[in-house]
Amino acid sequence: MIQIRKADERGHFDLGWLDTYHTFSFDQYYDPRHMSFRSLRVINEDRVSPGKGFPTHSHRDMEIITYILEGALKHQDSMGNGSVIRPGDVQRMTAGTGVAHSEFNPSPYEPVHLLQIWILPNQKNLAPGYEQKAFTKEDRQGRLCLIASPDGAQASVTINQDARVFASLLDQSEAVEHELESQRHAWIQVASGAVALNGEHLGQGDGAAISEERTLGIEGRGHAEILLFDLA
Repeated sequence: MIQIRKADERGHFDLGWLDTYHTFSFDQYYDPRHMSFRSLRVINEDRVSPGKGFPTHSHRDMEIITYILEGALKHQDSMGNGSVIRPGDVQRMTAGTGVAHSEFNPSPYEPVHLLQIWILPNQKNLAPGYEQKAFTKEDRQGRLCLIASPDGAQASVTINQDARVFASLLDQSEAVEHELESQRHAWIQVASGAVALNGEHLGQGDGAAISEERTLGIEGRGHAEILLFDLA
């Protein structure tokens, strides 16, 4: 069963400095039909204007993944980490018992386009943690590249949940396939371009919740970038 979450049905706020779309209920956007999917709690597609960003704020008991599509994002947190995240970089922050951070677009000219992802952890009150790894275009082109997992397999960042996150870049007619084990579920998010998922069309910003399917066939329709979440 595939249930498509269309891009234009998401929550949307344009604050001038921030243009944001919420796949699931978040902050001022509330829809009881779209609270989460399995352990996947948040997918926010954000565009942040040059020289703007999120001032220091706090989180706890969440696995937060930041995935950059275009531009760069400067990160600082209460654990002492400071870095600039660029396309291909994956940042994982375990909020655990509590962490404060800020995210800022350091460019005076270019906006930054990113996906912010929250995954519910497998337990509360974990020690806060941070990890950042880079994945090249070649790592992701025409294949499903594991970028986050519970055991850090294949040089992925480590998350505290039975979930695996893959990224892929697909050109026209380029295809990948993913097998779901019994009792597993999946979410696919189209970050850019368009794909066919088991024959169903998904455009930029569309998502799809998948249950009771064994094989997922994903084919590019032009240049596309996707994330695939394999979830318990």
